[in-house]
Amino acid sequence: MKISVFGLGYVGAVTAACLAKDGHQVIGVDVNAEKVALIASGESPIVEPNLGDLLAEGVATGLIRATTDVEEAVIASDISLISVGTPPTDKGEPDLNYVWGVCKDIGAAVKSKAETHVVVLRSTVPPGTLDKCQHLLENLFDHNLIHLAFNPEFLRESSAVRDYFQPPYTIIGTESPVAENAVRQIYEKIDAPVLVVKPTVAEMVKYVANTWHAAKVSFANEIGRISQAFGVNGREVMNIIVQDTKLNISPVYMRPGFAYGGSCLPKDVSALLYYARMMDVPVPLLNTLPTTNSLQIDLAVQQVLRLGVRKIAVLGLAFKSGTDDLRESPAVILVKRLLGEGCEVRIYDKAVYEARLMGTNLAYIQNNLPHFEALLVSEPQYALQKFAELVVVTHATAEFSQILLKLPKEIQIMDLAGVLTQEQ
Repeated sequence: MKISVFGLGYVGAVTAACLAKDGHQVIGVDVNAEKVALIASGESPIVEPNLGDLLAEGVATGLIRATTDVEEAVIASDISLISVGTPPTDKGEPDLNYVWGVCKDIGAAVKSKAETHVVVLRSTVPPGTLDKCQHLLENLFDHNLIHLAFNPEFLRESSAVRDYFQPPYTIIGTESPVAENAVRQIYEKIDAPVLVVKPTVAEMVKYVANTWHAAKVSFANEIGRISQAFGVNGREVMNIIVQDTKLNISPVYMRPGFAYGGSCLPKDVSALLYYARMMDVPVPLLNTLPTTNSLQIDLAVQQVLRLGVRKIAVLGLAFKSGTDDLRESPAVILVKRLLGEGCEVRIYDKAVYEARLMGTNLAYIQNNLPHFEALLVSEPQYALQKFAELVVVTHATAEFSQILLKLPKEIQIMDLAGVLTQEQ
């Protein structure tokens, strides 16, 4: 199939690469010329396992190209996937301006093209957004030219390629047989059940999924704190709980660790709470998620200060291992707080050190840690030898486990992620 992908961030870049791997002809579109140039040359604009190889292969075989020209992309494709960002406003409401802008641009191009076109929205949006896109396009021309669907993605950063090819299911939110058939063809090679639902249901599923993930992280951390007060190992407790896969569904996110972060969970929890407030729906448990998540960071800072150390090595700066995404990372907030308390900090995070930070990712870290490059080290020993009095671990990885096992006894360890006890 001939597919244009609008937005070449984490979701868009991964989607483009995986579509090409399945044999589709893909043209990526983004307003950021630097991202477009990287994709067009077969290079990844982000750190994501296996993505670089897939992009290089797609470009080499002629299945992937990229442009900043919307009309060129629409004319060269039969289907357009929208994967632009929906960042939160100060109120927590998702900013849908990028979605409206792309819809208008695609609509104008389709009007010029004067041929049937399928538009598939994959950005995380509140229920009713696809319907508004439909009305917006109907105001431009005969709506029979465009058929719409909402197709939520469930890609986790650092495992996005694997998640693309092994999803729990494929959800198609549409009332258009033409759009449904097109989305089915896109994922024809993906072995997963296909669920066709109303667009509003599909839109809501994405928010609920991410809010549930956020709830699981916070729930496990609260269990960890209560268990600790009783002198009980919270991770041992939760390791038993997650063995019940019949009722507890999944062990993912269900072990005590550090706070949640990233570009999805904080944003989508905030959005769901915003709409609950707007509709006067009481959600006391969900309202506590940001509070208990921030508390997890507060407690870590307090724990460091109680130790009375000043020279601290932090292992892991991104919001999770295997990615360079620093947005809403609890480790960034932790470092910022420690610096404010007068601590000296060195940070080791291989993915962040090697990354080409750009866009909202770069803007976020520059606003929160303006001189963060001076804190980063290329090798762990530069943060540990002759410097650290305390090592704070925010990611549970095999690499960090080996580092901790080899530490001199005089260096204290604060294991926020459970790397020394948690199963990898």
